Amino acid sequence: MTGTRPGWLRVRAIARRHAFVLRRSPHRLFDVTIWPLVDTLLFGSLAIFVSRGPRGSSVTFGYLLSGIVLWHVVYQSQIAVSTGFLEETWSRNLLNLMVTPMREAEYVAGVALFGMVKLAMGVGVVTLGAVTLFAFDITKLGWEVLPVTAVLLAVGWVIALFVIGLVLRFGSGAEALAWGILFMVMPLSGVFYPIRALPAVARPIALVLPTTHAFAAERAVVDGRGMLWSELGLAAVSTVALAAAGLAFLAWMLAMFRRRGYITRYS
Repeated sequence: MTGTRPGWLRVRAIARRHAFVLRRSPHRLFDVTIWPLVDTLLFGSLAIFVSRGPRGSSVTFGYLLSGIVLWHVVYQSQIAVSTGFLEETWSRNLLNLMVTPMREAEYVAGVALFGMVKLAMGVGVVTLGAVTLFAFDITKLGWEVLPVTAVLLAVGWVIALFVIGLVLRFGSGAEALAWGILFMVMPLSGVFYPIRALPAVARPIALVLPTTHAFAAERAVVDGRGMLWSELGLAAVSTVALAAAGLAFLAWMLAMFRRRGYITRYS
């Protein structure tokens, strides 16, 4: 018994250590709380939409395939900028960047510029897969897809600003948000279905997101009703408002990062 108790104490100490980390870094709960909720919301809403529509509907098929292609515009643009910044933290190069004459806006612009290459590759693969595997060519929807794509591209960049700000504030523990934050937005945006398929409590939140209105405009094109310019206008205006909030948030986090000396985390 005497040998068992010290062993148990050490086991309990390790468990408490991780409990303290979790209490100080609640964003680490993301994988066990937000992910299950997102999956439930996404696939539950998708099931509601499909069950209410005509079985085997070509419209449903168009919603799903065009949705996944255009969603990758948001995903790839956001991931390119976010991981571009994270690459500096992984390589311990952040301090070197901060002592150069380079402005923050110039750095973000450079990462976004290179991200366009990755965006073209990622979206190109998805588009090619949709054509070869399912005979769905999104370019047949016409030029009206282009303004929707432009809005979604901007939204991806704006979300990346928030991710970078969170990483500056909370350190490497917030890196999971670079991949996870978009999948919180995805089910609320009506990527594959109209937001009336969402639970009533989630609809007001969905209406605030620019992606919701962008995908509503895209679904109108898929339906053959033409572009809903009112929805696209709401998406553009809300994207500008979100961009202003993102820049303000990033500036605030950067100032805190410098004032509190968080650079020591990456040096």
